[in-house]
Amino acid sequence: MRAIIAGGGIGGLTLALMLHRRGFKATVFEQAESVRTLGVGINTLPHAIKELAELDLLPALDKMAIRTEELIYKSARGQEILRQPRGLHAGYDFPQFSIHRGMLQKAIYDACVAEMGCDAIITNHRLVDFAQTKSGVAATFVRRDGGPEETMLGDVLIGADGIHSNVRRKLRGEEGAPRWNGVMMWRGATWSKPFLTGRSMIIAGGMGAKLVLYPIHTHPDRPNETVMNWVICVKTGEDGDPSPKRDDWSRPGAAREVEPYIDGVFTLDEVNVRALVETTPEFYVYPMCDRDPLPNWSEGRVTLLGDAAHPMYPVGSNGASQAILDARKLADLLAEHRDNPEAALAAYDADRRPKTTAIVEANRKGGPEQVIDLVEARAPDGFDSIDDVASPEELRAIVGDYQQMAGFTTEQVNAATEETAPTPVTPATAPKSKRQRAQAASA
Repeated sequence: MRAIIAGGGIGGLTLALMLHRRGFKATVFEQAESVRTLGVGINTLPHAIKELAELDLLPALDKMAIRTEELIYKSARGQEILRQPRGLHAGYDFPQFSIHRGMLQKAIYDACVAEMGCDAIITNHRLVDFAQTKSGVAATFVRRDGGPEETMLGDVLIGADGIHSNVRRKLRGEEGAPRWNGVMMWRGATWSKPFLTGRSMIIAGGMGAKLVLYPIHTHPDRPNETVMNWVICVKTGEDGDPSPKRDDWSRPGAAREVEPYIDGVFTLDEVNVRALVETTPEFYVYPMCDRDPLPNWSEGRVTLLGDAAHPMYPVGSNGASQAILDARKLADLLAEHRDNPEAALAAYDADRRPKTTAIVEANRKGGPEQVIDLVEARAPDGFDSIDDVASPEELRAIVGDYQQMAGFTTEQVNAATEETAPTPVTPATAPKSKRQRAQAASA
């Protein structure tokens, strides 16, 4: 079976590697000229890291990322609301990683190239159309720098091409611009002194004004510093206002834009927020957008994955994690239904769509960060004791319910390995990595 994957982001590349491990031929088409380490920090949760660990990526991630130890929810005034251990410190069998998004993408890309070869990932190609037949899919691409259209035939087509997905538009029709909730996000990363454990994460303030801080990288040459990722979210419009123009997506930001929202809004003892912003060489502005959940993702031999399927607000650290879970479920079902890809895509849709729809809707309400909104609503002028505002059980229930719904309680993640092991391929079709081939040659 040949799978055509439109989009070489985290989800698309993870799917390609997983399909390759199961004996499939996968080709990724990426519209960018090359896979570069662009973007800012993200968090990848233990249930997604579990899948990346099965792809032998833990050593690479440890070289470029931080194993998150704790998450502290605070009010915008800096008063602590709830402190949670994370990853291994919370009893998971797998860590949580705070990592630069581009580095995570590059780690998966490098693994794909090592096992599948450079020809498996074709850059500078944008999908413009596809047509289905009874026996396959013909996907048409154009080069971003010009040239004739190129068509590839495959058994399935997976749209992993992001929130502005062309595959989604061809499947579902024109939906218009993404849905904006009125929040603008300034996101950056710069070298800074570590705070608390050096592996701590802070979320301060609710959906109206929020500050997110966490380290994403260290280097031996700078032992007393860490690359600190920061996000400032401010509600500058109303929920449902027209989405900012495409030119306002991922555009460079300026300190003067952010400074009015720093002074008098956020008060933290751990970090000088103004200094952090002013020392960041370049940072970016994004609108906080998603799309309404779809009634279905799959149509025949075509389906969607990641942000193309379920773009969600960056709340609860779930965007990249859910794309990785999509990839695992889809790869498993294609392996299970090798002679009936349409059945595999339908089963994938039935499994993953309801789960991610629930997360999209929960994130619109604030996700686990509702603990902050709850406390700030009850005690807008601050509090002497958090127990006077909300009980520990009430706060933990909000976070715990979200974790259960999103699939990353310790019980869900630490399930027996054999229950989630990849479907084996036959020896005749089993792919071998360069390492495996070298071992076989020397045996």
